[in-house]
Amino acid sequence: MSDGVEGNEERRRTGDAAGPEPQGVPEPRPGEPEPAAQPEPAPLVKAGTAGRTEARAGAKTDEPATGEADDAAPDASGTPADAPPDSTDTPDDPEAPDEAGDGLRYERLPDAPPPILDGVRARPPAPPGLATLVAAAVTALLSGLLLGDGLAVNALILALPLAAGACFAARQAGRRPRRSSLCWGAGGLALLAVPVWSDAEWPTLLAVLAAAGLGALALHGCRKWSGVLLAPLGPVLAVRRALVWGWRGARERTAGGEKDLGPLLRSVLVAVVLLVVFGGLFAAADRAFADLLGSLVPDVDGGSGVPWRLFLAVLGLAAALAVAHTAAAPTRWDGLGPGPGRPRGRVEWALPLVLLDLLFAAFVAVQAAVLLRGEDVVRASNGLTYSEYAREGFWQLLFATVLTLAVISVAVRVAPRSGPRDQLLVRAVLGTLCLLTLVVVASAVRRMDLYMGEYGLTRLRLSVVAMELWLGVVVLLILAAGVFGARLLPRAVLASAAVAVLAFGLASPDKLIAESNLDAHRDGRTLDLRYLAGLSADAVPALDRLDEPLRSCALRSIAVPDAPWYATSLSQARAHDILTARPVRHHPCRDLLTDDISPSVR
Repeated sequence: MSDGVEGNEERRRTGDAAGPEPQGVPEPRPGEPEPAAQPEPAPLVKAGTAGRTEARAGAKTDEPATGEADDAAPDASGTPADAPPDSTDTPDDPEAPDEAGDGLRYERLPDAPPPILDGVRARPPAPPGLATLVAAAVTALLSGLLLGDGLAVNALILALPLAAGACFAARQAGRRPRRSSLCWGAGGLALLAVPVWSDAEWPTLLAVLAAAGLGALALHGCRKWSGVLLAPLGPVLAVRRALVWGWRGARERTAGGEKDLGPLLRSVLVAVVLLVVFGGLFAAADRAFADLLGSLVPDVDGGSGVPWRLFLAVLGLAAALAVAHTAAAPTRWDGLGPGPGRPRGRVEWALPLVLLDLLFAAFVAVQAAVLLRGEDVVRASNGLTYSEYAREGFWQLLFATVLTLAVISVAVRVAPRSGPRDQLLVRAVLGTLCLLTLVVVASAVRRMDLYMGEYGLTRLRLSVVAMELWLGVVVLLILAAGVFGARLLPRAVLASAAVAVLAFGLASPDKLIAESNLDAHRDGRTLDLRYLAGLSADAVPALDRLDEPLRSCALRSIAVPDAPWYATSLSQARAHDILTARPVRHHPCRDLLTDDISPSVR
């Protein structure tokens, strides 16, 4: 007690010290008022978990204002106020009066609920090693240098150090990759071939998002529906912890020792200086070498480009550390899945589904009668053309397919399986519903096929047909799960989605759209030249077959930038070669771009 010692020294100097000071009562400093003669003792507070107990409102305490937690004054019984939780001097009954007899009682507050992720979040990993930090630094450097020019090959280049950093971090944490995780990672890298191949933004974005989902699943190794759906949130939620984790690792590596980063950083700095100096000299000495060096080295422009590239570098560093942290300590998202549903009685769950099966069967019968008998029946019964009839019902059938999958997922949870008869009933009712849903899927695809045959392909029409076909694959997987078991169903659905996205991107949808519309135009249908002029460079080989002035008017609006090799897709390179060999001519295209082109204009 520093204040008490100072008071005793003062008494010794003035001759007023009559004996030892009372324990726990601090001596006043010079110039301060005297404390109360007999202060009330501090109330007993049951220590332990923070917030479990507290004194009633209005209770008075008298602790010395020393500013240190260790100087708390003892209570009347001699027990410090910060006694440990197991102290025998604290009352066991929270409703019992304290030992001082002051009549105060204690109330137990409810425990605070734990955060939702506490049960599934792994323990914090050890600070990252040198290999992980180097992989994160390489990712940040490549992001700042390459990503500002576009995707194309850049996506695949950046994925390599990201994957390497995750492998290093997982190995340091003692995690061995499973074969399933390796397969998901390979699938994610395969999806990044879409931006390398295609120039269209919409399948490229879809492929990049799907690759991120497969990469997150490879990091977590989830198997249930909750894990498959929530795994992409893992790296996003780990960004803040990953930055602190990376800073601790860098601080340890720069503090000296066996794995100090100092020699490596100095070596990299010297290498960069040497390459810049001698590379500049060689480029100035030879024009061909300068052109080669300019095509290989990114052009870091000044002005507004520097802040943007710095932002991309920071973003790449955060992403690399988040991925590595997730690989070292993944969140167990499978633990958040809902428990098994409460089984219902046979009549309660089976009767609605049986009636739904009958409704599906009636619809399928009507569809077969209408679509097989042809356009005359449609026009006589509805007053619509065949294409209008097809367009009118497609969206309803697409929504019905999605809703049926939701009904099946709920029915699987509540259907009883206590005996062979229950299992047979479940398979019969749900299997019939799945088979009828496949017929509905086929009807929807047939409707859109008729409509596209009349009016041609567009991005929206092609996308929804691909979506409907994938939903049919999901229904087939559900049928297989009913026969072989549903343990692999979540991962099978995700794998089918990844394969569908990869096939959709490599098929070059814009090229398919252009070829379909040109074939329809040759068969006598009108040509929407304005829509074709808004396609990407994937459509250039097809549009190049048009005659002038249609060719130049269609290709004039398609931008093929002269980007470096790492930001150029194969479609852009092919389109650049075509437009270089046959440049676009200048024609008055206003009338051609505003009106549909009749078949006579070829």
